[in-house]
Amino acid sequence: MDAWTMNAIYMLEWTYAPQDYFEESIRIVRDQYEMIIESGKVETKVNVEYYEGNPETRNQLHEALNDRFLGIQLLTHKPYELSKPTVCKIHPDGHKDFFLSIDSGIILHRADNVDLVVRDKDGNIVGDMRRERIERKVTIAELAEKYRVNNPVVNAILNSYHMAVIDPDNELVHLYEIRDALVKEFGGESGTKKILGISGDDWSKFGRIANDFPVKQGRHRGKHVGALRDATNDEQSKAREFSQKLILSFLEYLEH
Repeated sequence: MDAWTMNAIYMLEWTYAPQDYFEESIRIVRDQYEMIIESGKVETKVNVEYYEGNPETRNQLHEALNDRFLGIQLLTHKPYELSKPTVCKIHPDGHKDFFLSIDSGIILHRADNVDLVVRDKDGNIVGDMRRERIERKVTIAELAEKYRVNNPVVNAILNSYHMAVIDPDNELVHLYEIRDALVKEFGGESGTKKILGISGDDWSKFGRIANDFPVKQGRHRGKHVGALRDATNDEQSKAREFSQKLILSFLEYLEH
């Protein structure tokens, strides 16, 4: 019998969709809590003294969890639904005190990823796209949770990317906010490109898509009244990839 079952604990539970957002179960262990993320459900056991001594624990855990979703959203460009948590106190004898009821969630669907496993002539695995993708998700989620709460720039750019996902009619406007925030942080375009390792060609291509092209999702669509079109899939893909690279490069810059 472990300490979690021998003593009273607080249990927080969330639901999320799509259920395969993390692709496999994630276990997060901290000094005062243990969180399990798996198949559309999150369970977190929290030390009683810690929970009752800090009235913001519930909100802090929710924000930390949401940070992980925002980090993974950089790699998926897919919306997600995360409920508010239910909270109950579980006593050593097994009876429970409930404090909140769970939110209803909107179930979302997305196409499955196409995964390839590459083997050498002897049958040994030399490349596993699914494993590499999952490991990258874990890394980015950790960085997002680590830096968003205390870094206003990380908070702003992750929120801008989130808005680009859920507000597609203004997607390029929101993505451009990311570049603007980092230019302000580093004191100009030149410093931003140098520090984050962004090529001038990629920088210019993104600017043309977001600013110059007569697209409905662009920043200066008022200049092209009557001649607007939807951004092509290729233009949207390039803009998203550029913005993802900006954010990931900034997170890695903060880490190293």
